[in-house]
Amino acid sequence: MTQTTNRFFDELARMMTDATGAAQGLRKEMDTLIRTQAEKVLNDLDVVQREEFDAMKAMAQKAREENGRLEKRLAELEEQLNRVGKGRPAGKS
Repeated sequence: MTQTTNRFFDELARMMTDATGAAQGLRKEMDTLIRTQAEKVLNDLDVVQREEFDAMKAMAQKAREENGRLEKRLAELEEQLNRVGKGRPAGKS
């Protein structure tokens, strides 16, 4: 009877191992299917990828900084122009 019991447990262990392998394979296939469907939906929605978003964000930040520098320079030039218009030299206060 011990040999029969050992054989039973060996078969049971083999079946459990096979079932675990099958479950893991099914999980991988489901993950792939879900990922594919999610990518398809996102592509249909025309959603921007993170890398593109980050690049555009950096460009916008750079443009804001440049606008700030240009506003400051414009104010300086306007001040110089006002001084010249009032009869004072541009380099003197």
